Amino acid sequence: MAPMNRVYAARLAGMVVLGPDGESLGRVRDVVISIGIVREQPRVLGLVVEMTSRRRIFVPMLRLTAIEPNAVTLNTTNLSLRRFDQHPGEVLVLGQVLDTRVRVNDPEQAQLDGIDVVVIDLGIEQSRTRDWLVTRVAVRSLRRLGRRSTVTVVQWQNVQGLTPSGLEMPGQGVAQLLHQFEGRRPVEVADALRDLPAKRRTEVINAFDDERLADVLQELPDDDQTALLMGLDTERAADVLEAMDPDDAADLLGVLNPTEAEALLRRMDPEDSEPVRRLLSHSPYTAGGMMTSNPVVLAPDTTVAEALARVRDPDLTPALASVVFVVRPPTATPTGRYLGLVHLQALLREPPANLVSGIVDTDLPALPPDAPLGSVTRHFAAYNLVCGPVVDEGSHLLGAVTVDDVLDHLLPDDWRDSFEDGGPTAELHGVAGLDAL
Repeated sequence: MAPMNRVYAARLAGMVVLGPDGESLGRVRDVVISIGIVREQPRVLGLVVEMTSRRRIFVPMLRLTAIEPNAVTLNTTNLSLRRFDQHPGEVLVLGQVLDTRVRVNDPEQAQLDGIDVVVIDLGIEQSRTRDWLVTRVAVRSLRRLGRRSTVTVVQWQNVQGLTPSGLEMPGQGVAQLLHQFEGRRPVEVADALRDLPAKRRTEVINAFDDERLADVLQELPDDDQTALLMGLDTERAADVLEAMDPDDAADLLGVLNPTEAEALLRRMDPEDSEPVRRLLSHSPYTAGGMMTSNPVVLAPDTTVAEALARVRDPDLTPALASVVFVVRPPTATPTGRYLGLVHLQALLREPPANLVSGIVDTDLPALPPDAPLGSVTRHFAAYNLVCGPVVDEGSHLLGAVTVDDVLDHLLPDDWRDSFEDGGPTAELHGVAGLDAL
């Protein structure tokens, strides 16, 4: 029979493990997968194999040639005989995942919405890159739906609870969690934080430096932002607000009690609090309320080389780095007279020694600070913008609105709650002991 590249993990339990010459090496006792605190598709790392000597060893999935209906074949007998030792981040499917209570959030399985179910199997599949991934989860409801308990197979991304906190994985201290967060985007860390128990979430938050916490805080829903900020002592909360983008800090303070917001503003450095106060003076659903007060602003005698160096700043978002604004001094917002803007593409086409004043686009209309959200949206669509200037009646540049700010105000308030990654996965065949699935 042809080897399988899609199978359910529980079917592997007890299977004979054969070497390349067909000799029996032992039997499969468990499947090891990797589940990180950041929600991403779990990878299958390998098998726990009990040798004929009763020693249990780890066999990486790369050592597998094929999974036959009744046996697993390896491509080598050159295996590490070191006794299997579970590392942080590793999970045993049979020993830790099966019988775990989870929740299913799948529009196609409305009957499971809001009820506890238990995991009875994991579907694993080999991808085109030859990596093995968890793609499906077989669950059984804890209460009977009809005459018998129902078993359902859902895609892994529609299951809530397949996390270190949900599985109570060993060795998942704060240090391990922080290590897993390294290099992750703030939105991924924010999503992971929300799945942590309250005590562990507080420990992680306290371990973040102010800049990292500010980046993560900006990606949380409004209610979670408020709860997290108010859970900090006043001094730390002010420090985190200083590290945030002024527009995000203003949005957060804008939903607080005015007395609490003013107390935090007074604790902030005046250099950081002043732009936030200016933003708070505008209605949140106007250009002035959505803008950031820290776009890339240059004087007319700036060279193209200097302008390109400014937009290379890794702390700039892609939208802010897409354009520079040219003004008469002073260049801090609110600036001197606004002259126009230069798109990144124009900078790339010019000799480095040229001045930005020679390539300024003066034809693009600017947004007034009181422009409502509808006008801002139409302005961005009409001029194909990802970043647009906000200029007052005196021709002073006040800031810039970016497309992500526009989207954030167009989407429902709970869009971060309902956002999920995921993609199509192939169908799997055969849940252990359930031919009907």
